[in-house]
Amino acid sequence: MPHIIDLRSDTVTQPTPAMRHAMSNAEVGDDVYSEDPTINRLEQTAARIFAKEAAIFVPTGTMGNQIGIRLHTDHGQEVICESRAHILDWEMGMMSAFSGCSPRTVTGDRGVMTWSQISKAIAPKIYYRAQTGLICLENSHNMAGGTVTPLPILEEIWAGAAAANLPTHLDGARVFNAAAALNLTVAEITSGFDTVSFCLSKGLGAPVGSILVGSQAHIDKARIFRKALGGGMRQAGILAAAGLIALEDMPALLPTDHANARLIAEAIAPYVDIDLASVQTNIVLFNLKKASDNSGQDVADAPAAVAALKSKGILSSAIGPNAIRFVTHHQITREDSEQTAEALIKLLN
Repeated sequence: MPHIIDLRSDTVTQPTPAMRHAMSNAEVGDDVYSEDPTINRLEQTAARIFAKEAAIFVPTGTMGNQIGIRLHTDHGQEVICESRAHILDWEMGMMSAFSGCSPRTVTGDRGVMTWSQISKAIAPKIYYRAQTGLICLENSHNMAGGTVTPLPILEEIWAGAAAANLPTHLDGARVFNAAAALNLTVAEITSGFDTVSFCLSKGLGAPVGSILVGSQAHIDKARIFRKALGGGMRQAGILAAAGLIALEDMPALLPTDHANARLIAEAIAPYVDIDLASVQTNIVLFNLKKASDNSGQDVADAPAAVAALKSKGILSSAIGPNAIRFVTHHQITREDSEQTAEALIKLLN
């Protein structure tokens, strides 16, 4: 088989040998009855790592986020989120369909919202306006290029939200990447959030699953909503066994992923439109430089470039007419990164 460099997402990774071994030997029970010992151990471990009271395993990050939104809101309220947020663009309108809420968007600098911006989006306390029910952040921010919200900004948001008596939820799909970039623990950069959803199946490399952490009361209620969404699984310890490996062993590999993303970004920077300051974790977003066609109109064809890279054994994603995304992960080596940059530069030349 030819070697494929798959940079479409960090969700494409195969389970490690240690994960496969743990899965094949997992002790299991019925998790709907809370009788799966491996699930219970995963949830307890996650709660401990995040310094929260409790945790619940869910099949997907979307489910974790949507349960989080439902926990904190009433129908007819607004959820403040960034204008390119995953909960807005990639979760099938479920904040409206499941929680009956509308998004109130704020455009942050490289995806990073400040309390000054958020406070202006909070609805005034008048009866004929939809009221703000929740503030939701995303760290790292996917569609802003994997950018990270620094701790001082988070602390200001937590303090402001508490003063405004508003709950906060974090879409922390790649929160371990954010922690690695900031050289802090995930507990430190999530301490002020009421709930946090994070993925085991992205940067941490597990085959399936996400976790929602929060207070015991919130997680007890989350079990009701998980069941309502069809997320009540049975002998799911087979999945949790891989999740434990992901949670305990894989965060140490993330700085290498970040270094590989930076290598690609710096190599291609002279040939594309890229904001190098936004390449803070494992995501590289860039635009192809426009050129004139025979009609004199500016054109840049990202799908064609992605197809050309695919013919060279490099998989990537076109995220707009002239925008491309690369995502590094533990199965991408430094040599893969160098080869990707060289192939793209040759194509563009």
